[in-house]
Amino acid sequence: MCDTFVFRTETGTVLAKNSDRDPNEAQLWEWTSAADHAEGARTRTTYVDLPQVGHTHATVVSRPWWMWGAEMGANEHGVAIGNEAVFTTEPTGLEPGLLGMDLLRLALERSDSARAAVEVIVSLLEEHGQSGPCSVEHRRFTYHNSFLVADRDGAIVLETAGRRWAAEEVTGAARSISNGLTIPGFAERYADRLRGRVARCASRRALTQRRAGGAGGVLDAVSILRDNGTGSGPRWSPVNGSMVGPNMHAGGLVASSQTVSSWVSDLGTGIHWATGTADPALSLFVPLRVDEPLTEAAYPTEGVSNRRDEHSLWWRHERWHRDALRDWVGAESRIASARDEVQSRWVARPPTTADALAEAEGLREEWAATAAGTPGDTRPAWARRRWRDFERKAVGR
Repeated sequence: MCDTFVFRTETGTVLAKNSDRDPNEAQLWEWTSAADHAEGARTRTTYVDLPQVGHTHATVVSRPWWMWGAEMGANEHGVAIGNEAVFTTEPTGLEPGLLGMDLLRLALERSDSARAAVEVIVSLLEEHGQSGPCSVEHRRFTYHNSFLVADRDGAIVLETAGRRWAAEEVTGAARSISNGLTIPGFAERYADRLRGRVARCASRRALTQRRAGGAGGVLDAVSILRDNGTGSGPRWSPVNGSMVGPNMHAGGLVASSQTVSSWVSDLGTGIHWATGTADPALSLFVPLRVDEPLTEAAYPTEGVSNRRDEHSLWWRHERWHRDALRDWVGAESRIASARDEVQSRWVARPPTTADALAEAEGLREEWAATAAGTPGDTRPAWARRRWRDFERKAVGR
């Protein structure tokens, strides 16, 4: 489950997304340089090979550790994309094919505008379709996709059902998508309304659409992504955890998605702000630039998986995050002042990515020390049991 929105500013477009996936699915950033390719070259996506194009653009993306495709990202030409799982009446397939996340990354590599990116996705979709398992832990889970594609000048919504698609240019001040189809005519024909209700997509989209309509910059986008939909902490449901706001918390017995990474692209400045960690309210958004990749020493990614490790940013943050979940409201209230001061300072005067990561690491250690002393657990018993199960899987038991 995910939520993506765009809004206009005086200097361009802001696109923002929360990536909501399995609670142990580490997500990482990856930079790819522009490159020229020989005739006949091929590119490997998550499951299948495709013919490569003559030139690919530089990108920075946020992707689940196990797949080639990306949940969100941007390229050197100021194109940014976020995708959503959507549930439709068209059949889905488990046969190896292109995932929606593959289509997103291919579009970033092959386009220099939002309109061109939509054309890339549509062309690939019509030729190859979309199929394949969309989760490494739940191998029978598959879905279709919608996309919010933006550049500095505007944005386009692209929704799909199998190989069918519909596109709509964003004409107002803001536009939001979630886990349901929204384009008139297309939605009425192809939406699976039962699965949409379980995913709570309509209520989340209403929240992000309303708030994005009054947003004016990066800090507003960050605030929206941190919203639990309750005005305070998680509102737990035994069916789907806490899915009433864009900041999701896993724990449901039927659906159990966690916000595992968050992203804001300021296409007016060309700076992208990303957590690389779960729960944006308990995270800082670090500035990323397409042309400034981090080294493995500065940002370790080798060996990252859905098993707990001691070197990756995502799993280091989980030590703090999982302690904080025992009393989310108390934990968030203790860090909010320092978190907001740092985030405002960074947005006003963006540091290098390496400097921001170093400062964030120090703060995370301070925050973890406060959460470790929290007595009791405010979550319902079934939510505590679910998180014990997640943790057993994370350590390989």
